[in-house]
Amino acid sequence: MTKHFRFGVVAGFAPDAGSWTALARRAEDQGYSTFLVPDTLGTLPPLLALTAAATATTTLRLGTFVLSAPYRRPQQLAWELAGLDFLSGGRLELGVGTGRAAAETEAGLLGMPYGTAGRRIEQIEELIAEVKAAFGGERRFTGAIQKDGPPLLLAAAGERMLTLAAKEADSVTFALPPAAPPHSLHRPLAVLEEKAGARFGQIELSHNVHLVGDDPPPWLVPLLHGAGPGSLAVLDGSPREMADTLLRRRDELGISYVTVNAVFADAFAPVADLLSGA
Repeated sequence: MTKHFRFGVVAGFAPDAGSWTALARRAEDQGYSTFLVPDTLGTLPPLLALTAAATATTTLRLGTFVLSAPYRRPQQLAWELAGLDFLSGGRLELGVGTGRAAAETEAGLLGMPYGTAGRRIEQIEELIAEVKAAFGGERRFTGAIQKDGPPLLLAAAGERMLTLAAKEADSVTFALPPAAPPHSLHRPLAVLEEKAGARFGQIELSHNVHLVGDDPPPWLVPLLHGAGPGSLAVLDGSPREMADTLLRRRDELGISYVTVNAVFADAFAPVADLLSGA
């Protein structure tokens, strides 16, 4: 079954608090579905930033993109997530992963152990269980609005994370290098479909666009790692051409949830308009 498109803005910083809440309001006004905050020590603390965004918006859904499992104890994090769901009126979406390239260093700075890849996946499993308990009222704080828990997005690439995603995730974003071509998704998609079985059709497939257009700002160039036209992380051409690229990717790969960096939210908005309701 073909899923309707939805689009998210990924934002991690702003010059001041007023600019931050204005950014969230603009994303809502432009029709984006989600406002997402990464989890790095170089960006705003995600739960605090999303709480501020919640006070400035009414319909925009608010998500982590993605929380690094080693950074926090699952029990405390589940409690805080339930509080954010309450404060946002039930608009929270939870994205979790095992940690990006700098995660080991950042975990150390936070005073948290950085375990093996297997241990970090276990931490995600523990967090999922704690969130279900906190949101379902089995913990002391019972104010969460979404009693079945927030929609869960997992960042996955390897077989064990894909297996967990097949069992638990509502959405999957594929943790591939920015320069990866679309065909690099064939293998993880095949694994996810095999592990999910009949549930595969219920899972929303996502990818993150790093660059919209062909003129990246200087700070973005080293983060692209050579990604250019034809890469999954790059969209170029006219809005109509970009929309057609996303339609092809949905037809061929099933990707219907597309996220873009906030610096490109204005440039991408016409593309989202073209695909609204599609």
